[in-house]
Amino acid sequence: MNANLKRLHPYPFEQLAKLKQGLDAPRNLQHIALSIGEPGDVTPHFIQEALLSHLHGLSRYPNTRGQPELRQAIAAWLARRFAIPAADIDPETQILPVNGTREALFSFAQCVLDSAEKPVVIMPNPFYQIYEGAALLAGAEPYYLNTLEENNYLPDFESVPEAIWRRCRLVYLCSPGNPSGAVLDQAGHWKLLELAERHQFLIAADECYSEIYADEDQPPPGLLHSAHAMGNTGLRRCIVFHSLSKRSNAPGLRSGFVAGDAQVLRHYFQYRTYHGCAMPLPTQHASIAAWQDETHVRQNREQYREKFTAVLDILDTVCAVSRPPASFYLWLKTPIADTEFARMLFAQENITVLPGSFLSRTSDGIDPGRHHVRIALVAPLQECHEAAGRIKHFINSL
Repeated sequence: MNANLKRLHPYPFEQLAKLKQGLDAPRNLQHIALSIGEPGDVTPHFIQEALLSHLHGLSRYPNTRGQPELRQAIAAWLARRFAIPAADIDPETQILPVNGTREALFSFAQCVLDSAEKPVVIMPNPFYQIYEGAALLAGAEPYYLNTLEENNYLPDFESVPEAIWRRCRLVYLCSPGNPSGAVLDQAGHWKLLELAERHQFLIAADECYSEIYADEDQPPPGLLHSAHAMGNTGLRRCIVFHSLSKRSNAPGLRSGFVAGDAQVLRHYFQYRTYHGCAMPLPTQHASIAAWQDETHVRQNREQYREKFTAVLDILDTVCAVSRPPASFYLWLKTPIADTEFARMLFAQENITVLPGSFLSRTSDGIDPGRHHVRIALVAPLQECHEAAGRIKHFINSL
């Protein structure tokens, strides 16, 4: 067996199941799950129809690169969304379809890291645990970069020791952030890009929450746009990861893409030809339809805004909570230990949330997930409203 398997931590939802073990929730209250970042709204009908109408494609092996039409649709979306000249995004060399960002974020590290170098992988803390697992199984050392309230839950690159930068070969960036919804601005991107050039590491930017944001006039900036704006038109050292799961309420479609540095993607494509992870043709056709439409995405954002408004109107009378710039999470500070908060909330109100400490590690003597819970506003509006009322009742009971 791979010896690095022993270095893996239990997955957050495995820990959550253990935390809830033996608890009896009130049977007169319907369970409301706010722990998993799985959109609960219906996948748009036109995406479903595109999938169904191309089921005849199951009789053919898909190509690892994906259909040219899919890569062209993705390139056109990137150009529109991030204001990059269409001529500067080559669908032949700078885009690869993937079966969701989780698969790609994990496999990317296996491709680009050389364990013989004893590399360091920098990641935000708290984090999406795939970053850590990918680093550990690639034989790398994770470096947990705390994202704290005093820094607006953003990574402080200045705090990273020079010795760590010298060994760094990969930085996982998550903006908008999971779990905080914090957004790194263009100046933050530029700082990281300058460090990448100086220390010769790659940036893997997880941008899967980029299309869920509070202000319709202020979409979160993307790494590729920032790189292009500073003159890095070849998108050197930049790889971004996008998905239809959150953007289009299609987590079961398992469809996303990676884009950026053509030289890096040439090697990643070679890896993927052996990895055996080509996207099925019906999924590709459904993805083309999704990337070409923005109406359903705007409607999706508006639904999340309604959920945030409904929930915050109730909770802001009993706790300090604010609307994040983006994502569909509330990163709620708890008056008691986060694990105890989650246990008691389930036992008393039949609501499941995720303790923040299940998403973080102690670094520099600080566990930045402690005394927080992540609340995913993915249930229908009425359930979110009901959940907020129960959470308020629970907090008042403490």
